[in-house]
Amino acid sequence: MGKVFKALSKSNAENKSDIEPERQDQVEPDDGEPEKKKAEPECQNVPDISGPGNWDERLVALTGNYPEVLESFRRLRTEIIHPSEGMPARSILVVSASPAEGKSFVCANLGGIMAQGVDQYALIVDCDLRRPAMAKLFGRDNDKGLVNYLRDGEELSSLILQTGLKRLTMIPAGPPPGNPSELLSSARMTAMIDEVVNRYQDRFVILDSPPVQTASETSVLARHVDGVVLVVRWGGPGREQVKQLVDKIGREKIISVVFNAFEMTILDAGMKKEGYYKYYAEEYS
Repeated sequence: MGKVFKALSKSNAENKSDIEPERQDQVEPDDGEPEKKKAEPECQNVPDISGPGNWDERLVALTGNYPEVLESFRRLRTEIIHPSEGMPARSILVVSASPAEGKSFVCANLGGIMAQGVDQYALIVDCDLRRPAMAKLFGRDNDKGLVNYLRDGEELSSLILQTGLKRLTMIPAGPPPGNPSELLSSARMTAMIDEVVNRYQDRFVILDSPPVQTASETSVLARHVDGVVLVVRWGGPGREQVKQLVDKIGREKIISVVFNAFEMTILDAGMKKEGYYKYYAEEYS
């Protein structure tokens, strides 16, 4: 992967327009040298849900509507930033065995909770080119995105969108391609992951992948990231199916397993509404 990135970087050395622009969270001090703004406490990094788009209500970890869920994502963030051994995983693939397990829901909320930390930035990349969800979740258009970079050679800088959360950006999937597996398995995709991860040392890159059962390229993507978050629908895939998925990805790559779509009673929900709650909708696979 490193050799591919170095070769691509060398060929583009005189054309910086194809590389991600300088981050907009920089200011120019009096001496003219760029300097990062000071990090603010987590409680001050609140999302602007009114813009640039209308957020989906399922972004519970970002809006704080469900404290229990918010705390669960904070624990997951702690596992990523402060692993029991080794370095933090700065590139993270969110996967599931099959569709409708809520991986995109988890990916969006994980990106948001990472960006709400004191010292971290986050970039979400929608790699589910067959069934993209990120643009809809954050109320943005999906007319351009990763496909345009991989297939058409468009500048990466023009495809990175603001989400409304100060330290969270995203790259939508873009229009459905005819060859999603080939695009995601390409050297250009590998080099792009290297670029967005290595450009800023305080940024975490979270990739939403296609379900493993429906896309062969997910296993390829897993080889080029630091770690994997496995999403399992409560009452969904059996133990043996999950075990096969873990073995396919590699146990050493698994950061955490998230059990999703469990139900809670009205007492658990704080008497907000009657009935039961699910933490994701099946449309976000």
